[in-house]
Amino acid sequence: MIPSAHRPRIGEILLDAGALTERQMDDGLREQRSTGERLGRCLVRLGHLREEALLEALGRQLGLEVIELGRLKVPDEATRALPLDFVRRHRILPLAVTNGALRIATSNPVDPRLIEDVRLLSGLEVEEALAPEREICDKISECYQITVERMVEDLRASSGAEAAGGDLHDIEVMASEPTVVNLVNLVISTALKERASDIHLVPFERSLELRYRVDGLLRVMPPPPKHFHAALVSRVKIMANMNIAERYLPQDGHIQITHAGHRVDIRVGTMPTLYGESLVMRLLEKGARVKTLEELGMDGARVARLAHLVEKPHGIFLATGPTGSGKTTTLYSILSTIYAPEKKFLTLEDPVEYELPGVAQIPVNPKRNFTFASGLRSILRQDPDVIMVGEIRDSETAEIAIRAALTGHLVFSTLHTNDSAGAITRLIDMGIEPFLIASSLEGVLAQRLIRRICPACKEPVELGAELVATLGAFGVHPGAATYFRGAGCEECRGTGYLGRLALFELLVMAPELRERVVARQSSTEIKAAALEDMVTLRDDGLRKAAAGVTTMEEVLRVVLRESPEN
Repeated sequence: MIPSAHRPRIGEILLDAGALTERQMDDGLREQRSTGERLGRCLVRLGHLREEALLEALGRQLGLEVIELGRLKVPDEATRALPLDFVRRHRILPLAVTNGALRIATSNPVDPRLIEDVRLLSGLEVEEALAPEREICDKISECYQITVERMVEDLRASSGAEAAGGDLHDIEVMASEPTVVNLVNLVISTALKERASDIHLVPFERSLELRYRVDGLLRVMPPPPKHFHAALVSRVKIMANMNIAERYLPQDGHIQITHAGHRVDIRVGTMPTLYGESLVMRLLEKGARVKTLEELGMDGARVARLAHLVEKPHGIFLATGPTGSGKTTTLYSILSTIYAPEKKFLTLEDPVEYELPGVAQIPVNPKRNFTFASGLRSILRQDPDVIMVGEIRDSETAEIAIRAALTGHLVFSTLHTNDSAGAITRLIDMGIEPFLIASSLEGVLAQRLIRRICPACKEPVELGAELVATLGAFGVHPGAATYFRGAGCEECRGTGYLGRLALFELLVMAPELRERVVARQSSTEIKAAALEDMVTLRDDGLRKAAAGVTTMEEVLRVVLRESPEN
């Protein structure tokens, strides 16, 4: 390692490498003065710097090697050198023992106390290498063989006492047992590692069902033994500050944890069923970087059109689609694009999913009668320029949002409708006069999420005769384009898909469409008039399949079966 007296400053290295702008560096320094964290960590958390770029700069600063852990084989001799609880707590990975020295991977070097602790525990000298924190945490689970499957097998193999007759005291005691605590922690950490958005635990007469929702589809996991059900649910309730004595009414709660250096918000919901309480946990990573519209899947032409719409000083812009279609994420992306310190941005959300620098974000609390409608009335007295309302759920919220747009505010919100034109008729159904909609609405963006082909196992494929016939029934006749699929690999867990992107349908309120709204025409007529100037969800899906980003099977599943006319 390079002696501290001869080390260049990390900021200088990043600026010289072109990894940062001067403005981004100033943001990081302000954040560092506020939080006391290291500069590099502040820049990563603000989204100004990728962790990989930070590690490369640290490697040059300290004279340390940056390594990839993906396919690295760690010998048993190395893992035996340090105990599991220690490596998990400090997020370090023992790599090898060579010539009386233990080589470790870390994402946070220059910690003399940690190095001394490693030296005392292992009895060896210590050499450092650099690796991303998330890769280290994943590799720890792999090397120390900590998996839900392994723990479930151990539980089934053990004699384990049954949860005695449903007695509340016994269940509460069992919920505090290390076995139950560790299993709940492992279920959550494994879900985060697998990129799951939700965890489902459902009881049946003689079994439990544990499933993770990954890329929009549920994946079955090895379930814990049935007799642990009440204790597992109670443990989660304790973590979420819920009433463990109430087992016959639905409850909601939330948990905040830190995983791999990132804050994670977990929304918890329980529901009584015939065989006990069903449990769902929604996972929201708070420190995640807000993606750009291009990264979400929008083409350059529509990004430019959308930018023109959302730079207007007032009006309302809506994102539509079913639950879980990424509407709020898209609005976050738009807000981060148009943010300027000379304007006041306020959001009203349930819950706050991402943290936006410079934006005052307000969570609603229906239990205290602080709803979207009451909150919107209040924040209008806070002199905002730009407002985001998480969802328009009722006529009162809709009316306040429309009138805010007519009185000089730029308003963003979401609606649950099947397509872009459906947002107009939905607002009319809520009691909003058509002339108010025509005067205030600037545009509607409908969207769906579709799985992306895994890049590690992507290969060309010929469409089968059965698929071609099915597509033909929906009026789709594949052309001469080369189509692709994922063959299935370790990276994508054999599914052929890795991650998701959005399909978009942007409706711009041209003068002709405003006239049709005032005339109370149906959503079908309004959409027909907009088609000449609009790429539909269906067309966007077919374009992405032809470009090799997704598969025709996904397009069929997500948009063609939903509506042949879409």
